[in-house]
Amino acid sequence: MSTHTEATLVFQDGVEHALTVESGQTVLEAALAAEAPILYQCTTGSCGSCLARLESGQADHRAGSTSSLLSAEREQGYRLLCVTEAQGNCRFSLAYDSAAGTGRPVEAQCFVNAVERVAGDVMRLELELAEGYWMDFRPGQFIQVKVPGTDVFRSYSMATTAADLPRIELLIRILPGGMMSDWLVNRASVDDVVDVSGPYGQFFLKEKVRAPHVMIAGGTGLAPMLSMIDALRVSPGRTPRILLSFGCQSPEGLFALDQLDLRAQWMPTLETRVSVDRGTPPEGIRVGNPVAAIGAGDGLTPDSVAYLCGPPGMIEAARKHLEELGLAPENIFAEQFVASN
Repeated sequence: MSTHTEATLVFQDGVEHALTVESGQTVLEAALAAEAPILYQCTTGSCGSCLARLESGQADHRAGSTSSLLSAEREQGYRLLCVTEAQGNCRFSLAYDSAAGTGRPVEAQCFVNAVERVAGDVMRLELELAEGYWMDFRPGQFIQVKVPGTDVFRSYSMATTAADLPRIELLIRILPGGMMSDWLVNRASVDDVVDVSGPYGQFFLKEKVRAPHVMIAGGTGLAPMLSMIDALRVSPGRTPRILLSFGCQSPEGLFALDQLDLRAQWMPTLETRVSVDRGTPPEGIRVGNPVAAIGAGDGLTPDSVAYLCGPPGMIEAARKHLEELGLAPENIFAEQFVASN
């Protein structure tokens, strides 16, 4: 006889979905069976799209599973529902409203509009949705791009907003031996056809938040921040104060500085700090990491909202630092950039 538990999903707009989780079933599997509007993508614990916070009860990741969660996130009650099993009745909170998951990802074809190297290890890929295809997305989300000539997909955040469609801009780090990197550097050309799917992810701008925003980006983690900043610039009402801290490993790795300067001219509430880990940077660029560029004098409060995007080490350090500065953990949102094998 099958045994089951009850799990409740609580969305940010107060909507609740009660689930029956059968023995051996993950919470995500139960949510999909119940047609709950939940965001997900990989179902293997690696992408972070199905992140939720355990508010009560007992539930943990399935034995033997792997996940992209940091240890500090686990300690704070965060779980990836695709690898989470309930050990009794439990309750999870989700950091997005119930409308976010009602639109499902779509598959589409794009033409390459432009491909250019913008730094020593960064390429800008501009795509345009082919006629007859469309997708909507929230600032900060990502798409999967199929490497032409292969069955391999790679995930990249959009640097543009839905208002820029059918144009989509991606910032891609070039990795030695990388399949996407090899195509971009050696074979990609204008008018190539590329298969994409999306959007995915729950790392996106929380609308109508007027408290101060802090954004910390490492390398191509700048892409979703550009999308969010552009969305904030045209959103109705008062634009919140935005502090963007962007860092690269060396001066040769810097990119998009002219874009950041332009946005600062458009938005008096935007302050940008740029850092490099090492080397002799141009004037106005600090030496150090982007996390340390945020300090107690920046006036952040528990209501401030933070967006973090970059490598896992940066994310972990930034979470700890911002919590020490007084930010509430539930107001810190992160997207890890992990190199694909």
